[in-house]
Amino acid sequence: MPEILGHNFIAGQRSALGPQRLHSLDATSGEALPYSFVQATEGEIDRAARAAADAFSAFRQLPPARRAEFLEAIAAELDELDDHFVAIVCRETALPAARIQGERGRTSSQMRLFAQVLRRGDYLGARIDLALPERQPLPRVDIRQMRIGVGPVAVFGASNFPLAFSTAGGDTAAALAAGCPVVFKAHSGHMATADLVACAILRAADRTGMPKGVFNMVFGGGVGEWLVKHPAIQAVGFTGSLTGGDALCRMAAERPQPIPVFAEMSSINPVIVLPGALAKRGEAIARELAGSVCLGAGQFCTNPGMVIGLQSPGFSQLLGELGRHLDQQAGQTLLNAGGLRSYVGGLEHLQAHAGIQHLAGQPQQGDQARAQLFKADARLLAEADPLLQEEVFGPATVAVEVADEAQLRAALLGLRGQLTATLIGEPEDLEAFAWLVPLLEEKVGRILVNGYPTGVEVCDAMVHGGPYPATSDARGTSVGTLAIDRFLRPVCYQNYPQALLPEALRDGNPLGVRRLVNGQWSDQAI
Repeated sequence: MPEILGHNFIAGQRSALGPQRLHSLDATSGEALPYSFVQATEGEIDRAARAAADAFSAFRQLPPARRAEFLEAIAAELDELDDHFVAIVCRETALPAARIQGERGRTSSQMRLFAQVLRRGDYLGARIDLALPERQPLPRVDIRQMRIGVGPVAVFGASNFPLAFSTAGGDTAAALAAGCPVVFKAHSGHMATADLVACAILRAADRTGMPKGVFNMVFGGGVGEWLVKHPAIQAVGFTGSLTGGDALCRMAAERPQPIPVFAEMSSINPVIVLPGALAKRGEAIARELAGSVCLGAGQFCTNPGMVIGLQSPGFSQLLGELGRHLDQQAGQTLLNAGGLRSYVGGLEHLQAHAGIQHLAGQPQQGDQARAQLFKADARLLAEADPLLQEEVFGPATVAVEVADEAQLRAALLGLRGQLTATLIGEPEDLEAFAWLVPLLEEKVGRILVNGYPTGVEVCDAMVHGGPYPATSDARGTSVGTLAIDRFLRPVCYQNYPQALLPEALRDGNPLGVRRLVNGQWSDQAI
């Protein structure tokens, strides 16, 4: 394993020009780990962005199979990271080794999945309308279209997934697959982890002959503004808080050349428990809900932060059993001290609200998070009370009991955009409450039935997105192969000579990709 230098990664080299040193911390004890990191200067941010821009032309023009080899090489390097690496990640995040080992597998599998996308070729969106010289009253010239990468992408990783949503995470994988070099802003919560993963990416780049500057990484607080405002950056991927995402969106919009920001931010992920399921398996639902709320100390963007049910003795019993399960949960160490402060602050805001009561949970004290259950007046949700729209990042959830179907509809209409919504129901419930689905389709990116939202499968069909404030752009996803679309744009080639066309658009179809030719799908030569 390489030494953790703590220097910035620029154009395949290490750079440490700044005087300020940052320290990685042990998430459990708060003590400084024996690694320090050099805060990037504005000049280094400029060099990193320019390095990405210099690499863009050569990188995007590589055959898709070459970029696929690069992603597969990254995956192989990640798989080779040993137990010493896992131990460092655990110390920085307080996450258990089994979780990190599983997340490493998820991260490398994600790279391999995007390699499959590149070899498949459908991401190119190739379309061909052949010339119609005899058409009346006017002939049509030959018109062809495909998608190319937008340019260098700035990526901001998340604290809660130090591998899968960080240095080599989904945004980085999608951008590289699209042919876009990356400038990654290392998360302050796991800088040693980021350093080691960045080294793995550069080893893969060297092994596969990628251009210098295809991947760059910078350390430091406050450098994000320089990065987002740099003219070389053409898109931004972000996973984090609503405050942070909104700030980046404003910066990007105020540039002389505005650019898109794909920010995944805040979601409370309502779980709607329907009457039939409640009557048949209420005890099991309470147990499963408690497990989902407390999984990973509640530090999932898909954590079920709200439980909604129709007023009944059964729903009251469910809340009682859920509360007992949460009362029995041991305290859990969060990712960092800042996360604990934010969690405690969120609990205090809930407790101070006149329309919200505390139902269960041990008193919050010390340096560990305690699971909590609250209950809010349904009218607060119907009236879109801001506090009920705010994610409390940790093992807490808020119950909302509605009087009838009309109040359930009003409550859901009061919700802002979400990543997920879950229906817990029997077949007869799902039939009787079928009207919920079109309503939820307008509110969320993923609708679950009889499952819990904390698992997010990496696959072609996954959507990890949703209307604001779940994300800044509901048209995309940050998990699954559709994530590549965020970093692509269409280019049209009109009346182009065959020899000058990109391979994906040539008559012979040398890449063998599926194309829309005169309105019909085909992978054959023309």
